[in-house]
Amino acid sequence: MSEAVTRTATTSPGLLASLDPLLREWLPRQRWFAGKGRPVTGFSLVAATELLPAEGKLGLYHLLVRAHQPSALGAEAHPGDCYQLLIGVREALPPRLAPALIGHVEEGPLAGRTVYEALYDSRPAEVLLEALRSQARIGGLRFEREPGREIRAGLVPRLMTAEQSNSSVVYGDTFILKLLRRVVPGVNPDLELPLALAREGCPRVPPPTAWLRAELGGEPYVLGVLQPFLQGASDGWELALRELAKGEDFGAEARALGRATAEVHTALARALPTVTLGHRQMELLAGGMIERLEAAAQAVPVLRPHVPALRSAFTALADLAAEGRVWTAQRVHGDLHLGQCLRSPGGQWWLIDFEGEPARPLAERRMPQPPVRDVAGMLRSFDYAAHSAGPQAAEDWAETCRAAYCSGYAEVSGADPRTDPVLLRACETDKAIYEVVYEARHRPDWLAVPMTAIERYATSDLY
Repeated sequence: MSEAVTRTATTSPGLLASLDPLLREWLPRQRWFAGKGRPVTGFSLVAATELLPAEGKLGLYHLLVRAHQPSALGAEAHPGDCYQLLIGVREALPPRLAPALIGHVEEGPLAGRTVYEALYDSRPAEVLLEALRSQARIGGLRFEREPGREIRAGLVPRLMTAEQSNSSVVYGDTFILKLLRRVVPGVNPDLELPLALAREGCPRVPPPTAWLRAELGGEPYVLGVLQPFLQGASDGWELALRELAKGEDFGAEARALGRATAEVHTALARALPTVTLGHRQMELLAGGMIERLEAAAQAVPVLRPHVPALRSAFTALADLAAEGRVWTAQRVHGDLHLGQCLRSPGGQWWLIDFEGEPARPLAERRMPQPPVRDVAGMLRSFDYAAHSAGPQAAEDWAETCRAAYCSGYAEVSGADPRTDPVLLRACETDKAIYEVVYEARHRPDWLAVPMTAIERYATSDLY
């Protein structure tokens, strides 16, 4: 194993102030920016590291900045989300980098230079991979590698443009580096869980090869994870839509995906502690679901007529716990749906992106949960795929997939999720309520998809 390369990194005073007016315009336009709809009123610097000297032909800064925005209720601006930025610096951008432009700096240490999103540029992307390969320490950044895993030098990088909440760079069809954009302190499950699964020998998750982190104010920040790139793999969502459009049965794939999910759950239960949820814990879980329902109904008025019926799904769960029923909870994926799954050309399913629902606090995302939460997310995803492709035969297609997935899950876990209908109904209902709020805020044209499910859940017991 090569020794870590350590060097100090300095940044010019006034750097953030000179970038501030450009970032205020550029940052809200990025797909991974979480504070859309509220103006950015300023920034505070969390950390700045110079990876390539700005005085040269090409400079590269790694920044962690906190975006100041007014609260949703119109209160005064306050420090908000922390974002990871990679800022390239050139005299002028070549035409190939035009989409990466942030702007031209007018004052401060970079006056007269052009700054841009560095991940579009091969040289800055190469710097990141070389730092991971050599296990560098640059300023407060720590580039670390899993023992025994090698990284070949000279792999050609390319930025993936389809990412949403993060950014990814593929290196020579060998590795993919996922850089987290909105970062929070603490142990990030997107590294924690794949590492635990790899060390447990689970073959359903690409094992982390290396990662980037920082230690700030005594707290760890995970900033990026490098994993094997699954060349030729199909995104589960796109694959489902293609098969649906062709009128092909997806049941066999759904069954295989159910088996893969159960393999991951079984490995996580071996690798990390499990807990028993009794009356008090389930009362809190059901109470949280009811709170989310009531908040959603306030935010989305079309949900209000269904509140009493939907609440019954959660009170039924609390009642069952009051009768003495207990459940086992463990670490789970936390945001499982077809888009978080990849199918290899050979037919193997892989689960990716263990970050959990980004809007939830990190501590909540790391809490043990009933595995049925993941199952419910996937069942809702089948429903989404079916309805997004059109109403014809959508319900039958989704029902076939749901049944096959649960059967495949039972083949590995020994427990069919449908044999716990009260918990499964509660988790599916909770997920659909989350979807209603999301679609109402971000994709109103899609609101009919979860609302169709809401109407169904409000008038039937499902299982």
